Amino acid sequence: MTGNKIEQTTLSNGLTVLVETMPAVQSAAFSLLIPAGSAYDPPGQNGIANALADWITRGAGDRSSRELLSALDRLGIQAHESATLNHLAIGSTCLAGNLPTSLSIYADVVKHPHFDEEDFDAVMAGVEQSLLAIEDDPRQKVMFELVRRCFPSPWGQSSEGTLEDLERITPESVRTQYRRCVRPQGAILGIAGNVTLEQVLPVLETDYADWSGANEITLTTGERGAYREHIPHESTQTHIGVAYPAIAYGADDYYQGWAAVNVLSGGMSSRLFTEVREKRGLCYSVYASLNALKDQGQVLCYAGTTTERAQETLDVLVKELKRLGDGIEEAELNRCKARAKSSLIIAQESTSGRAGSLARNWFYLGRVVTLDEVRRKIEALTTKSVLDYVHAHPADDLTLLTIGQEPLEG
Repeated sequence: MTGNKIEQTTLSNGLTVLVETMPAVQSAAFSLLIPAGSAYDPPGQNGIANALADWITRGAGDRSSRELLSALDRLGIQAHESATLNHLAIGSTCLAGNLPTSLSIYADVVKHPHFDEEDFDAVMAGVEQSLLAIEDDPRQKVMFELVRRCFPSPWGQSSEGTLEDLERITPESVRTQYRRCVRPQGAILGIAGNVTLEQVLPVLETDYADWSGANEITLTTGERGAYREHIPHESTQTHIGVAYPAIAYGADDYYQGWAAVNVLSGGMSSRLFTEVREKRGLCYSVYASLNALKDQGQVLCYAGTTTERAQETLDVLVKELKRLGDGIEEAELNRCKARAKSSLIIAQESTSGRAGSLARNWFYLGRVVTLDEVRRKIEALTTKSVLDYVHAHPADDLTLLTIGQEPLEG
């Protein structure tokens, strides 16, 4: 599916539209990113974006909540809505012929949501249940809390919200957030599948024409959390979260940064799995991931172990992070490239994946990144270029968060 035609236009109301025509598929998908994510949640009301993502689809235009769901079901539309750090993300996948109708239905969702009071308690109950599930799972919670500490405000603000803030979120505060944020200027619509810009432009120019305005909230970077913190928890297990600074999504050496983390944690032959778990049997789970934002990033690491072996696990984990700068083997990099190629093949077959990538790349980079470009950049990686990145971004300035009986030294 290389060489797919990609077109871009901007509607008169400021909505950016990107369309990748994929002739070899029968489906189509759209991903609409609206600048209304958790970073925009008002102070003391972290969770509004999450509530908004649910409530906005419970009835819109001349359709009740049940009628809206029925209309989507009749068209075979697989719909999804969520809050991310930066965006309210709305999308759907369907047969290509049904995409214009899907876009028309969702025009009502973004322009004329009902926000019926009788649905609000159910919305907030869902938000609370997801947060309680995190509270009951220390493995999730340690990473959830690690992000809140290693990124400055509001970039560490959780898309799930916090239990402490839920009681401050009211129906009117969510409606106010909608009025302030759910606007087309700065929003990005990615479309991919067996459709063309020419086919979808009429419905966009007609049904989205009276959607207007821009997000009214200006984000200001504030303070970050503590570098060292322990959350007491009576358990025979200790959950360890470690973070250190990395590159932003749009950095020139982004793929070198991706490869470095992949060497650490890219499968059962990766260093963390081999050295921390397999050889020493220190933990039952260990991994690292790259969390790259628009202008900053962090490598996030997790290890789950017993209380007795927690300090040793942390020591070995940090040692492996720092040892990466001693050298990278050609075989390790080749395994990274092989995994990446497999992922690219899967991505080529997913219209929803391509629609999301179009929108995300435009947000982060201001341009579309083709799969061919990604493939070329991965193929161009060398052990030297990845090692140069590691030397420029070593595992220093660590943030450490633990959950368990006792704090650790580190």
